[in-house]
Amino acid sequence: MPGRPAAHAILPGRHTARPERDFVLFLIGMRVNQLWRVDRWLPVTRAMPRMLKELAAQPERGYLHGELWGGRTTVMLQYWRSLDELLAYAKDREAAHLPAWADFNRRVGSSGTVGVWHETYCVQPSQVESIYVNMPPFALGRAAPLLPAHGPLAHARGRMASA
Repeated sequence: MPGRPAAHAILPGRHTARPERDFVLFLIGMRVNQLWRVDRWLPVTRAMPRMLKELAAQPERGYLHGELWGGRTTVMLQYWRSLDELLAYAKDREAAHLPAWADFNRRVGSSGTVGVWHETYCVQPSQVESIYVNMPPFALGRAAPLLPAHGPLAHARGRMASA
């Protein structure tokens, strides 16, 4: 986004993310249930970076930003402009998601070697509260404008009331 601080630049002080419209929070991840079955979990692990690269190159799809945490259980937090755009990507036969999903079902299916999960939340700006202290733009703060958290925005109740 033009005029936004660099993704790695630490913003001193307190800031809050201020979404300007409804958005979708999509949580997705996997869990390696059998560590020795690298042949099953490594392809699943490699699928997400391909999708993220595709989404970054096509901002018109509605993907706003994501954060990924790894380990035996991975968690990816994603922000989307709308549920319709998220579902359109998931069902697009020309996109990277459907082949990855088919590959997962072929390799893993219900074997139990790898688990996958997701949760989807449709969010209104009036239902969001955030604070970032001495942080670079992060999570929702990379998907929505950041403002200094002063005055009515200095406390959680004020941030919720002023949304």
